Amino acid sequence: MAELANCPRCNAVFVKGIRTICQSCYKEEEEAFQTVYHFLRERKNREATLMMIVEATNVEEELIMKFVKEKRLRPTEFPNLAYPCERCGTDIISGKLCVSCTAELKKDLTAFEETEKRREEMSAMDTSTNTYYAIDKHKK
Repeated sequence: MAELANCPRCNAVFVKGIRTICQSCYKEEEEAFQTVYHFLRERKNREATLMMIVEATNVEEELIMKFVKEKRLRPTEFPNLAYPCERCGTDIISGKLCVSCTAELKKDLTAFEETEKRREEMSAMDTSTNTYYAIDKHKK
């Protein structure tokens, strides 16, 4: 069932369905996409960087990055079309993180898992090495 929502771009009320923005903002985004796409289709512009596209088309950088992330503009077709890593800001052409940030996060996760495993082993050892004390009840 559809629900009412405010458009995050223009704050207009609309019925939220497949899209997360209102119809008028969607049309504006589509026009911006067509502008960028027609600019990039020209052979001389295929190797344009993100900033060159912004300057030539007057389309916001965030919107162009959104098109790339949605895979509407493919960096394989436009080799200099990159956007920043969400962690360190290095230019990347796919995903959300660069290779070095991904490797660092994997290393940190592995170290955390090893620490947790050691902690579990230590707690298991503490319960399995209980000492038994016998009390002589008959001594007075």
